[in-house]
Amino acid sequence: MRFAALALFGVIVAPLAAQDRLPPAPYAYQQLADPAKEAKAKTLMEELRCLVCQGQSIADSDAPLAGDMRHEVRSKIAAGESPGEIRKWLVARYGNWVTYDPPFDMATALLWLGPLIFLVLGGWLAFGRFRRGDSEGEGEV
Repeated sequence: MRFAALALFGVIVAPLAAQDRLPPAPYAYQQLADPAKEAKAKTLMEELRCLVCQGQSIADSDAPLAGDMRHEVRSKIAAGESPGEIRKWLVARYGNWVTYDPPFDMATALLWLGPLIFLVLGGWLAFGRFRRGDSEGEGEV
């Protein structure tokens, strides 16, 4: 009987313990009063990657951290900072991968040059295969 009560208690308590303990961010979806500043903020938010989702921008993500990042972007735009300054601040804080357009440096060289390298390698292999195929067919008649 005690085991059944303990199991029932575990079934009820375990989902409650898994709930997000963070309070909802009421400011996460607030917009700036100035439409021009809100447009700047929205454009910048679409260029920044959500740290939780990583496949969505912070403008599209429903993650609580993305809401906090949207609030940070809006408050910095309202304070008069430029989108470039805010992007630099976020890159310094979270790294280059927070932006969808990472700069070219040694860490991202393969990201930028990889497609070109694979295209050249594929063309070289295809050219060699077709050339070898042509030379094999010349002796037969």
